[in-house]
Amino acid sequence: MSVLVITGTGTEIGKTVTTAAVAAVAVAAGRSVAVLKPAQTGVRPDERGDADEVARLAGPVTTRELARYPEPLAPGTAARRAGLAPVRPHEVAEAAAKLAVDHDLVLVEGAGGLLVRFDDEGGTLADAARLLAAPVLVVAAAGLGTLNTTELTAHELRARGLDFAGVVIGSWPKSPDLAARCNLADLPNVAEASLLGSVPEGAGALPPADFRAAAAGWLAPRLGGTWDSEAFTARETPQA
Repeated sequence: MSVLVITGTGTEIGKTVTTAAVAAVAVAAGRSVAVLKPAQTGVRPDERGDADEVARLAGPVTTRELARYPEPLAPGTAARRAGLAPVRPHEVAEAAAKLAVDHDLVLVEGAGGLLVRFDDEGGTLADAARLLAAPVLVVAAAGLGTLNTTELTAHELRARGLDFAGVVIGSWPKSPDLAARCNLADLPNVAEASLLGSVPEGAGALPPADFRAAAAGWLAPRLGGTWDSEAFTARETPQA
């Protein structure tokens, strides 16, 4: 794949760290990588955004932000309140396509979930993915409630005819509870898609060199890593 769209089932579930892990593995394999953040919200002009964090963790990647809004809101709402122009899905697709000309892999990291609105007309990351004909990787939470949000996201992807690449657990707890451990077996079933990785809780706080060295062990071979879904699930899933 030359473009991969990365979305989540909600906010604060590990999209940026997962994006960094995918980027780090690709860079380690000698691929040139670009990271596109269509709309960065809740960050001042002088602060580091999500794309900057990916570059810090993953190493030499090209970063691009299309718009930045100061309030931590959905992009469409944040743009309207700031009196700034919104991002349109076709602009996201055009920017990603341009980056793909000079890079082996372009990672497009969304804001929040798949249907978070970019503008008042209802444009979303799903629309950009459709224009790009790009696969969509879904980052999901580990614990209680994730089965519902993941299944809803999967249903919407298929309803729109989008290529659902699979699911990565964005933050696997150091001490997973019963729900998280059971969800390992249930997530692929409700999503009807492969589990493609599990990023450990706190991975984003690792020194960059340690992050890059470990990233391949968090992602399945389809994403360039060595993580074994069956072995991980067998080890972590509780016996009935």
